[in-house]
Amino acid sequence: MNKEKSFVLFNLPPIFFAIFSAIILIATYLGVLPEGMAGCFAFMIVVGTILYEIGERTPPIRAYLGGGAIVVLFGVALLNYFNLLPAAVKLADGTTSYNMKAHLDLVGNIRKFFRPTGAFLDFYIAALITGSILGMNRKLLVKAAARYFPAIIGAVAVSFTLTTIVGTLMGFGTAKSLLLIALPIMGGGMGAGAVPLSKIFEGAGTMSASEAISIMTPAVAIGNAISIVLAGILSKALKGKLNGNGMLMQSGVADPKELEISPEMQKKRDNISVQKMGIGLLVSCSFFAFGYIVAKCWDTIVPSVSIHAYAWMIITVAVCKITNALPEDIEIACYQWFQFIMKNLTTTLLFGIGLCYLDLNTVISSFSLTYLILCLVASGGAFLGAALIGNFVGFYPLEAGITAGLCMANMGGTGDVAVLSAADRMELMPFAQISSRLGGAIILVIGSLMLSVMGGLL
Repeated sequence: MNKEKSFVLFNLPPIFFAIFSAIILIATYLGVLPEGMAGCFAFMIVVGTILYEIGERTPPIRAYLGGGAIVVLFGVALLNYFNLLPAAVKLADGTTSYNMKAHLDLVGNIRKFFRPTGAFLDFYIAALITGSILGMNRKLLVKAAARYFPAIIGAVAVSFTLTTIVGTLMGFGTAKSLLLIALPIMGGGMGAGAVPLSKIFEGAGTMSASEAISIMTPAVAIGNAISIVLAGILSKALKGKLNGNGMLMQSGVADPKELEISPEMQKKRDNISVQKMGIGLLVSCSFFAFGYIVAKCWDTIVPSVSIHAYAWMIITVAVCKITNALPEDIEIACYQWFQFIMKNLTTTLLFGIGLCYLDLNTVISSFSLTYLILCLVASGGAFLGAALIGNFVGFYPLEAGITAGLCMANMGGTGDVAVLSAADRMELMPFAQISSRLGGAIILVIGSLMLSVMGGLL
């Protein structure tokens, strides 16, 4: 008879988690929490774990809204919105005040390694991309890659079409609906989507970059929030043949044994080694650096079409996996490192996303019924188009809709983590990143073409 698994918080017995949490919270609100990642990480782990547990143990949220991931994201955003996190405030006379009287700029300290460089986000995603791709069944990767881009095109086509139709019928305007809502939502986030799109708008003489970004930012933020919520709801609502339970490829497309990891390989993966995880850290960071090398060379040769370093990283890791370029031990090392990062630091990352990227002021200021409906149509259309085409080419509709659809409609890397966390499908990160990076690059090209034809209609 199997014993019921005991209740733990961050893999600790509740009493010990409570003791450690009390220490961190007391240090925080006394203003003596160490600056930098040591203190910030401790606070983020404590609060992130508590919020995640609330979401996981609240039945309606767990069943329909994605559980803990949603509560961490929006809970932290609300704490920040109501100034309940220690932060420094610059006064008109140039002096500094502290909102919690704790003489600690916790918000500023966290933002230093989340924005603008996104250092921790890059570190996390590098581990996920490398480990998840190298941990895939090679035959699955080969069979899935050729089918994935049609699903992305389906997502873009349906999203653009439905948003344009609904926007026209609601009086928002055909060109405005397409260019200022659907286009930025499908563009891969802010840094790789809305920001370069605003430059394209300015270059086309349509409007200034600052005007374009102020109009597009609410669409990106609301589209991201809707994508997260849809991922949580749909992953619970869709059952049976529509749901692959985390598998992208339908078993009927190939021998089911080809889509599974062999017991022998699983046994090797489960033999955890501290030394191997160190190898995984080095290799994942090396692939990340190589992506930037290729991106730099590409931008020099083809400056008119920029492709993000993440995209080159994905391609490089995938080529290494398909060609068996790396020894099995290194692949296992990267997989173990990816598992360590994902299982221990996901709530920490979600905390940072909620604090640094989910701006409730932006969402609230743009909250009109028409605008909300159009953002919902754009995101929902992306899911629908990817699910339909994905099913046609041999994917499970739910997984295709989430990765090739909702991960096109979210805010890039941060949105990918949030959407897949809400859907409990983090193993699909490589495909999500293809959507955000390569798909985002495709949107920039489409945007340039659209503005040359429709820019004068805005």
